[in-house]
Amino acid sequence: MYHYCCDDFDEMTDINKVLRSKLKEVAEIRAPEVVEEQRSTDGTIKWAIAVGDQRVETVYIPEEDRATLCVSSQVGCALECKFCSTAQQGFNRNLRVSEIIGQVWRAAKIVGAVKTTGVRPITNVVMMGMGEPLLNLNNVVPAMEIMLDDFGFGLSKRRVTLSTSGVVPALDKLGDMIDVALAISLHAPNDTIRDEIVPINKKYNIETFLNSVRGYISKSNANQGRVTIEYVMLDHVNDGTEHAHELAALLKDTPCKINLIPWNPFPGAPYGRSSNSRIDRFSKVLMEYGFTTIVRKTRGDDIDAACGQLAGDVIDRTKRTLRKRMQGEAIDVKAV
Repeated sequence: MYHYCCDDFDEMTDINKVLRSKLKEVAEIRAPEVVEEQRSTDGTIKWAIAVGDQRVETVYIPEEDRATLCVSSQVGCALECKFCSTAQQGFNRNLRVSEIIGQVWRAAKIVGAVKTTGVRPITNVVMMGMGEPLLNLNNVVPAMEIMLDDFGFGLSKRRVTLSTSGVVPALDKLGDMIDVALAISLHAPNDTIRDEIVPINKKYNIETFLNSVRGYISKSNANQGRVTIEYVMLDHVNDGTEHAHELAALLKDTPCKINLIPWNPFPGAPYGRSSNSRIDRFSKVLMEYGFTTIVRKTRGDDIDAACGQLAGDVIDRTKRTLRKRMQGEAIDVKAV
């Protein structure tokens, strides 16, 4: 079912006909359907996938030596990060395990026939689509377990990455539940800036967040002793050389590599993308301190599939806030 993305019992010819017949009587295999596909000039593919009467977006990003699938964990997002299009859509609900792993299954089925399509099979999965994965821990972890399981998709734990903006209580629990690669959405060198652009920082500040991160990577084999820092470059907000020096001092005790992400615009956003020269200067400062620093190449921005551009289709647009969401039932971080 997972290795061959087969959803028809009659096609499972490696099991006998009697068993196939019995399976058809008691079960069916269903996965979320693609309702829209967009292809970028750079090879990136974005799928709008139906989850009930709504949509989430899943992005396939091919590279020379790999193909990464960016998967959503929620319909919308409650964190209200100011630079992210998804956060402006409001929050509706958590995705179920079947809806998360179903994105992987559907994408793998589409691109898996490499001999006939010429498209590289999926080698990596990143939980970096719509939503905050740690606010849906009870569904995200079982979905990632299927990604890792040899009877599931059989991916290496170093090829499955969870990204978080800093839900510290859930991150503290994550290491006892599963071992996958970790990326953190830091985006600021101090609490003043992060409070403004990543509001969850007002609840769990940078020091608290990084302490939790160090705790996770200390017992993780998937991370090889270091975490990936994600840092979006916002023009004259967090991209000055003084910010780079401050970031280097902040991360001196956190083994990491740093991804600098040119900001991807969306309508109504109050920010601008940093110039290449400002990004280069920022990067050089970090490298002078000895940090492995990568400027992420923008992929799929012509189809709104780049980092921070996913929107999907959120029917409930009441923009429930992080505070209100944390008072809610399944998303209360005290319960995850």
